[in-house]
This record gives sequence, C-alpha cells and structure tokens, in this order.
Amino acid sequence: MKKVLLTIAAILTLGLGNVLAEENHTNSVRTIKSPRFARPLVEKWIEEYAKTEPGVTFQIAKGQGESDLSVAIADQQEKTQDLFSHWIYIGETAVLPITARSSEAARLLEGKHLNAKKLKQLFFLNDDFEEDVKRNKAFEAITIYSGSNATSVAGSFAHNFGEESTNFRGKRIAGDDLFLNTAIAKDPLGVSFNTLSNIFDLQSRRLKSDLSLVGLDLKKDVAVSFSDKGSLDEVLTILETEKPAEVTVGKVAITYNGTDEAVSRFLQWVLENGTKYNHQYGLLNLNQKELSAQASYVH
Repeated sequence: MKKVLLTIAAILTLGLGNVLAEENHTNSVRTIKSPRFARPLVEKWIEEYAKTEPGVTFQIAKGQGESDLSVAIADQQEKTQDLFSHWIYIGETAVLPITARSSEAARLLEGKHLNAKKLKQLFFLNDDFEEDVKRNKAFEAITIYSGSNATSVAGSFAHNFGEESTNFRGKRIAGDDLFLNTAIAKDPLGVSFNTLSNIFDLQSRRLKSDLSLVGLDLKKDVAVSFSDKGSLDEVLTILETEKPAEVTVGKVAITYNGTDEAVSRFLQWVLENGTKYNHQYGLLNLNQKELSAQASYVH
C-alpha cells in the first residue's frame, strides 16, 4: 500500500511539474534586440501583439546579452549566424547623406547634385580618385563621420558604392548611428549619412529641423522630394518603385533560432499585421509577392 501511495505521489508531482513548466514557458518573456532606427517599429509590434497574445510577453532586449530574436540589416546577418539560424525579411531601410542645416559643409555642397561617382569621392579613400578629391576643395575641406558599431548602416552604405566600411574618410563614431547626427551638429564641416527614421521626424514627416540633405543627382521629377523641402512619405513612395544608384537601400531582417513556437507565432503575426506599420516608422514595404513568400520560411 505504501508503495502504491508513493507511486501515486510521484506521478502527481511529475504531472504538476509538467503543468508548471508549460505554464512558465507560456508566460515567459521573449526578447528582441533591435538597432535604434527600427526600435519604434518593434515597440509598436510588441504593443499590438500583446492585445492578441496576452499570455506571451515580448520586450526589447537590454544590454549586449543574448536575445530570442534580432532585427538586422540583411548584410549583417552573417554576424549573427552563430546565434540565429533563420531569418525573414520584413521591409527595407534607406540611407541618405546628410549634414547640419546652415553649416559650412551645407554651404560648400549647396547647388551640387552628386552622382554615385562623386559620392564615392566624397565619402571614401581610394587611390583611383584621390587626385579628384584634391582638386575639389569642398570635398577636401569636409570631414566625414561614419558609424563603427556592429549594427551601423555604414557597411550597407559602403557596399552600395562598391567599397568596404574600412575605406571611409574622416572619423568613426562608436555607438548607435543616431550619434552621427550629434557629431555633424558639433562640426561645421561634418557630413554623414543615416536611415530615414533617424533623419526625418516621424510625427511631422519632415526632415528634422537641424539636418540638411546632401543634394543628389536625381531626375527632376523626384529631386525636390530628396531635398530639404521633401517629406518622408514622398521618399518612401519613390523608393518603392525605383532605386537610384545614389541611394542606399537594404533589406531589414528578423533573425531567430527557429525552435520556439511562441516566436514563430509572433513572426507570422508580424508578416500578416506588423508590416502595415512600416511607413509610419520610416521603413519601405516589400512588394506583396516577396512579403507573402516570407511566411513559408517561418519555422
């Protein structure tokens, strides 16, 4: 009898343990690592998803520790492959060259409409056009500021022009790319680049009041939209139909390990519902065919 009672007790204990483990897993927190340019969008996902799945909590990861998911620009995926074996694309981010409004750099570049070749000469060290830079006094006077953080768009910007991020002229800035705005605000001759969500005010949809866009060699019918008079929504609309060589556009991915059912459900929701907030937070949409295809990749 004693043995029977002990057996029953063991079974009940094991069963209760399984229930508690399952309950803890269902209510456990999942963390998302995100660069600053995408963080407002990710926070919106978290807020809206909580209304549909209150039993699972997602939150922004703090510090440099591990996370369940990570948002990255596509060409940064290889940096996270040791931790994450899967990824899906949820949109695109665009990067534009900037300087501080009414600065000396803005004056030197005023009226210039730079094509891809001129942008390479302005931003990068390269023996092939070193003499061209020396002949261009405006370029020679300007100081370039680029990001050195692992999540910086510096790599994407460089690759768009066939360069490596180690080839930037000027100074490298540690930390989030938002610090690039601060750097050029302090240097009258500073020029940099940043994502749309870091250079446009997401509420007014206009360029931030302390920034100015570097003029690009674009078609007349779109040039105004890429000037200080343009709006974020105009730029997004144009870049979803055409991709000028002068503008860096990179896919934004969510990377994850593919073994968590709660994470998979969240990703399915993002693809079906979360991407409708892309424009609101400064990201381009994927075309519908490409977006639909991403659902089949979720594990």
